Amino acid sequence: MTSLPTRRLGALTVSAQGLGCMGMSQGYGASDDDRSIATIHRALDLGVTLLDTSDFYGSGHNEQLVGRALAGPRREQAVLATKFGFTNRFGEPTHIRGDAPYVREACDASLRRLGVDHIDLYYAHRIDKTVPIEETVGALAELVQAGKVRHIGLSEAGADTIRRAHAVHPIAALQSEWSLWTRDLEPEIAPLCRELGIGIVPYSPLGRGFLTGRYTSLDALPEGDLRRTQPRFTDGNLERNLAIVETLNALAAEKGVTAGQLALAWVQHRGDDVVPIPGTRREKYLEENIAAATLELSAEDLAAIDAAAPADKVAGTRYDARSMSVLDK
Repeated sequence: MTSLPTRRLGALTVSAQGLGCMGMSQGYGASDDDRSIATIHRALDLGVTLLDTSDFYGSGHNEQLVGRALAGPRREQAVLATKFGFTNRFGEPTHIRGDAPYVREACDASLRRLGVDHIDLYYAHRIDKTVPIEETVGALAELVQAGKVRHIGLSEAGADTIRRAHAVHPIAALQSEWSLWTRDLEPEIAPLCRELGIGIVPYSPLGRGFLTGRYTSLDALPEGDLRRTQPRFTDGNLERNLAIVETLNALAAEKGVTAGQLALAWVQHRGDDVVPIPGTRREKYLEENIAAATLELSAEDLAAIDAAAPADKVAGTRYDARSMSVLDK
């Protein structure tokens, strides 16, 4: 057993870096359950405590997988985070629900799939714009009272939503995309979270793997990989964005680390209330990512990284139009 430094998400203490489990069930080509479970176990042995899943990932498969990985004494090692909100788990058009009956129904279903008696951190995966956030968070607060949920989170929520939600019940964490090529949180959302004492959990801190430098063409992505349809990976945008990675590669070589480690360490340095959740199915990349959690960067290093990846030079939106439409602004 080793240990990582810890950080706070509201009143919740977790490892300074978590593990995003989505790719073990969907999005990035074929996966292997046994390999994924071995990676989760390795993460726990290396001191990662925060495991992130959702009822949406793999239409419930990912929760079942994580539940298998945590069976028995492993459960006590983990801070288990999952999410609700997407009802299109089985192929229906995208629809978000945050009404109180659905919140209760989704929680009970997740508890069954995970095989646990409580969820440590339960997020609204996206915000239902047809339901007052007070209703959604009120239902979550009832789940806390019932002992089914320990802490409440929001994902991809806007400033007004965050403030109103926090007035109903303390919000422990906001999970949103944050990386060198996605800086949307910085002007307003991150300062608001700090004002309210809400921790920040960046997903895709490696730009869906792009900032590792491992993907230089669409041909490098397997068939069925979700990145093949995302604007930043399409022809034209991909080539422009590769210039960022080339500069990162040069900076990383000077420090004796990988471009991915440098990009992830940059996210880790955003603040002591920031807990990124890079995803991987392989122990090799898990260990690379964990090493970035304690990589020291000087002010000069951070300035050079910022200069290598200016936000206005990133080509393409982070999602396609449909996925962008369900983000809370």
